[in-house]
Amino acid sequence: MLLSLAAPVAILVLSGLVLGPKLTFVAILASIGLVCTFVLLIHLWCTQQLPPKQQGVFGFFHPFANGGGGGERVLWCAVAAVQAVAPEAKVIIFSGDGLSAQQLLESAASNFNITVTDRFQVIQLHNRHLLLPERYPRFTLLGQALGSFRLGHEALRNAVPEIFVDTTGWAFTYPLARLAGCKVVAYTHYPMVSANMLQRVMLRTSTYNNQLAVAKSGIRSLIKVVYYYVVAAIYGAAGGFANVSIVNSTWTAGHIRQLWWRWKAPTVVFPPCNTLTLQQLPLDRKLKRLYLVSVAQFRPEKNHRLQLEAFARARQAALQDPDSAENAVLAAQLKLVGSCRGPDDQSRLTQLQSYSQALGLHDCVEFCINVPFDELTSLLAGAVGGLHTMLDEHFGISIVEYMAAGVVPIVHDSGGPRADIVKPERMRHGWQTTGYLCTTEEQYADAITEVLCMDQQDRLKIAAAARQ
Repeated sequence: MLLSLAAPVAILVLSGLVLGPKLTFVAILASIGLVCTFVLLIHLWCTQQLPPKQQGVFGFFHPFANGGGGGERVLWCAVAAVQAVAPEAKVIIFSGDGLSAQQLLESAASNFNITVTDRFQVIQLHNRHLLLPERYPRFTLLGQALGSFRLGHEALRNAVPEIFVDTTGWAFTYPLARLAGCKVVAYTHYPMVSANMLQRVMLRTSTYNNQLAVAKSGIRSLIKVVYYYVVAAIYGAAGGFANVSIVNSTWTAGHIRQLWWRWKAPTVVFPPCNTLTLQQLPLDRKLKRLYLVSVAQFRPEKNHRLQLEAFARARQAALQDPDSAENAVLAAQLKLVGSCRGPDDQSRLTQLQSYSQALGLHDCVEFCINVPFDELTSLLAGAVGGLHTMLDEHFGISIVEYMAAGVVPIVHDSGGPRADIVKPERMRHGWQTTGYLCTTEEQYADAITEVLCMDQQDRLKIAAAARQ
């Protein structure tokens, strides 16, 4: 809560200096009155414009229900749980995929090996494009926030469920749902704004969400910091409308506690990881060819370019080292496994394929697109190492899958992977590392080389500890 209150507190301090204490007090009372009036008007508008609340109905707000990521896994496990625990309840899924219930459940079975019945209704959302970041080249967070509010209104205009379940993290839908009479359940994967984001802007670090032109400019960076604090304040207020707050990791919980205007701490519920099949795979790899695997959607924050650069660097180092053990690096492949949600992801994939060729990796990198669960299991069964390069990954389901399958994880030293997943495991002979935490291209390249050249017994020790 403290982070999101920084902007209002700063405004109060400046008001006190400019207006004096008496006028500032009057301004505070007037502001509170305006906010209360606004909330009351929204509530009255909801009761007038929206249909009546449907008792006994669960409404899942998930505009990209057919995606192949961790959020969709949470959605379908939640739907399956409701069907099992409350079979008499009606389930609605607000989705913008344009698919029928039958098509969505078949996709869930193929992508995640999750079985749900067709006893749910799909309400199509026609304005899903309002959520796409590409639509807002400037003030992206604010644009997406307003877009999610409009999309939430479209959903509730079709049906107002008794329980509104958001499994995507679009918190700006919560005030509307709450004022419409719903009980709001929020499962948050990733905070919209975080202290890490603010720190990177203040340090003027260029990343996928902080352009180089902004990072180079002190004035632009200052404006962006102020903008982030304002968005954090609005986001925190919106999150406060949730009746129940659930988060997917310790890392996310810490940021939500800083942001949302709630006294009660969020409940940490790790995302469902279907590892039973993967744990049956043998740890001992009988390999025809060494290869690494990367499992992640082709989105900018996943930073696939770093994986390609690190792999190319490891190969270059192997070419310069006469040690025969390094031949394992030159003989190895990298298989990038992921899903494409639409034209933007497809364009990003094409760019990665071109970049792979530019790095001289065309004969040792393979792209595996939209693979079903059975094929993913086969790929994990033969891999010796698994790459993951997202900065501040909120949890990392694919990393858990690596470890369950006996694949040595090589992941970013931040977020959920560091806080909850890749941690030393106590074994009979003492503490055993369960993977590699990296930050730089050089660190990733060194870890890749070490895993590919590792003695089989040493690799089995790490794999066994990781599977624990």
